[in-house]
Amino acid sequence: MTGQRGRVAGVTQHAGERHEADGREDDPVDREDQAGKDRQPAGDASGEPDPPAREHRPPGDGALDRRDREQAERHAPPAAVETVPGLAERVDEPGPPSAQWRLNPPVMDRTYGGSVSTRDPHPVTGELFDSPVLPGTGWPGDPASPDTPVARTSGQVRRLAASAVDLAELQARISVCRACPRLVAWRESVAREGRRASFADQPYWGRPGPSFGDPTAEILIVGLAPAANGTNRTGRMFTGDSSGDFLYAALHRTGFANQPTSIGAGDGLRLNGIRIVATVRCAPPANAPTAQEKASCLPWLRRDLELSPQVHTIMTLGGIGWDGVLGAARALDWAVPQPKPKFAHAQEVELVRPDGVAVRLVGCYHVSPHNTFTKRLTPEMLDEVLQSLRSRP
Repeated sequence: MTGQRGRVAGVTQHAGERHEADGREDDPVDREDQAGKDRQPAGDASGEPDPPAREHRPPGDGALDRRDREQAERHAPPAAVETVPGLAERVDEPGPPSAQWRLNPPVMDRTYGGSVSTRDPHPVTGELFDSPVLPGTGWPGDPASPDTPVARTSGQVRRLAASAVDLAELQARISVCRACPRLVAWRESVAREGRRASFADQPYWGRPGPSFGDPTAEILIVGLAPAANGTNRTGRMFTGDSSGDFLYAALHRTGFANQPTSIGAGDGLRLNGIRIVATVRCAPPANAPTAQEKASCLPWLRRDLELSPQVHTIMTLGGIGWDGVLGAARALDWAVPQPKPKFAHAQEVELVRPDGVAVRLVGCYHVSPHNTFTKRLTPEMLDEVLQSLRSRP
């Protein structure tokens, strides 16, 4: 078990980051020049004058030693600090190791409501984890590390998505995204104090949900968003709630899954030939992401499609997933039928990539309890759609 409270996701501030407040672009050269102007060769870096000379005191005088240390610290060049709000600071210092993590108690207090988070045992592995789970602390299937760059604005989402070189890197960046303040606040508040009573003794993932399944899959399932006590708890798509129970049982019946149940990350579940993603990667309040939140998250899906040229069929669970795929396809200059195709169960539409390769888009009612309990979607209906996905366009 490597999880410690001092290890958290690294924040990489990239050249050219956009500040949403004023719409300006940071230039790395300008920032270095300004930093040089701010550092003064003499006097306090804060702009205050040097303290007056003090009378000589013999060595060993504790007060003098303390004041000398304080003055030396005030005049020392500041260390380059990358702050991870709410958890810790990463301090780059000369000499190995070049990066160290240290706890920042005041920020920790703000994030955890003035109290220290307790760790709970993972329901499958028994290892202890914080809630939300810190990246790189051993959670089964966690794609991120403490150095994974964090998107904090929609502009950073676009840049980090576009620069991901493969699906593994993309999923890691997705899993630490903090671009939507409302969603971040909700997912983390549920993880800390809003847990369902039956899961109160379990750690909650409390982060965006990365995709799950076969990375070489030719079939993609696109859902709506994680559930607050499902993916937001387990860290795996459609895992830990009744929607997932219904979906994975069907995937097993149709040969896409090696077992019919999905209890939690690390339970041995594997998918073959199929992968699951979501249009919005964070659990939203009332299962209702805003239009802005959907737009902010869309670059992750767009890049996922770019990095999956082998995919020939996409099944969407519900209308939000349907609209998300069509939006991502248009952004990638895929040929999309006009007028915009409407979502319907078992509806099929052909999309065409710029290279001329056709991709089937197939609609399916969402596996939500509302649809399954009312028999709007039955196991037989879902099985029929899943079995049809293996056919190429």
